[in-house]
Amino acid sequence: MELLTPRLRLDALTSGDAAALFAYRGDPEVARYQGWQPASLEEAAEWIEALAAEPMPGHWWQRAVRLRESGTLIGDLGLCLPGLDRSGDANGDVELGITIAPACQGRGYASEAVRAALDWAFARGVNRAVASVDPRNTASVALLCSLGMRQEAHFRESYWLRGEWADDLVFALLARELRAGADRAGRTR
Repeated sequence: MELLTPRLRLDALTSGDAAALFAYRGDPEVARYQGWQPASLEEAAEWIEALAAEPMPGHWWQRAVRLRESGTLIGDLGLCLPGLDRSGDANGDVELGITIAPACQGRGYASEAVRAALDWAFARGVNRAVASVDPRNTASVALLCSLGMRQEAHFRESYWLRGEWADDLVFALLARELRAGADRAGRTR
C-alpha cells in the first residue's frame, strides 16, 4: 500500500530507514507511551526487516510516513488489520497508532497520515477504527478528538508500561461518521 496526501507519502519501511527510525523511536520522550522502543540501531533494523512480510489479519502492519517531496522519513503509522469473512469483506475493527519524530510534531502530519489511513481502511470495507492511548499523552488524545473519534472507554491501570500501571483510553470512529463529517464540512472523499 502506498498512500499519497498533499504533503506525505505512506509506504513500506526499508532497511535504509533504520537510523532515522531509531533516532525518533529510541527517544525516551517519544517512547514514553509506546509499548516498543528499540534498544539499538540493530534492533530497529531487525524490526523493519520483520515488517517486510505481507500484512496478516490480527497483526500490526507499519507504514513509513515520509515527506512527499523529499521522501524523508518523519514517522510511522501502524494498522492492526481485521480478518476477512468468507466473501472477502473486512470483519472487525482496524486499530491504528502513529509515531511522528519530535522535529516534525505540531505541523498536522499525524492528522494527515491518520486521515489517509482511515480513508484507505474504510474504502476496503472496514466499518470501525479504534485507537488506544494513555490519557497522559494529551497530544495524541487531542489528535484523536480532532479526527472525530469519540472516547468509548477508560480502563484504569489496565496495563504495565515502563515500570508503572497505566490507564488506557479507547477511541473509535465508524466509517459512516467519517463520511458524515466530510459531508458536513463540504468535502468529498
